[in-house]
Amino acid sequence: MPKPSLRDTILDAGLKAMFRTGYHGTSVRDVAAVAGAPVGSFTNHFRSKEVFASEVLERYFANTRLLVAQALDDATLTPRARLKRYLDIITGRLEADGYARGCLIGDLSLEASGSSELLRGQLEAIFAEWRVPFAACIREAQEAKEIASDFDPGDLAEFLLASWQGAMLRMKVERSPAALERFKTIAFQTVFKEPS
Repeated sequence: MPKPSLRDTILDAGLKAMFRTGYHGTSVRDVAAVAGAPVGSFTNHFRSKEVFASEVLERYFANTRLLVAQALDDATLTPRARLKRYLDIITGRLEADGYARGCLIGDLSLEASGSSELLRGQLEAIFAEWRVPFAACIREAQEAKEIASDFDPGDLAEFLLASWQGAMLRMKVERSPAALERFKTIAFQTVFKEPS
């Protein structure tokens, strides 16, 4: 009888390790130790740390897609309220982690995009995909006259995601929700305010 695969366990351990010590600070040995697996199990499943990080990132983004859908596909809310709902869902998750953990997509964008072309390309594709449902929701809000149509929905989606990443970085430094709440308040009283 073959041994059960430790692949998922190793990927889960890698996510925890990368949140704690970053891409460059996480070694194969660290991941194997957190997973309770021999280092050989890691090398049997992943040909490099870079490929491993790419798979961890894809698993993380798969979960992010679910959170986006949970908020932006909620037809019981207006489009503008759906945008707020997404930010509130993420704020709740960050609070549960004591504001010490941010977004792996943002973390890897800062840390690994300069040293790994594989991860940089993957992150670029993630941001392009991530923008699409936000742009659609913003377009719907503009059509419903919930927010002004001064800017292109795609540009507003890029602004929202990039600014939110910046707020999360400050949150991690301060271990406080202040940057998140400040962003939400200002964004929804300026760029995403209801037209008068």
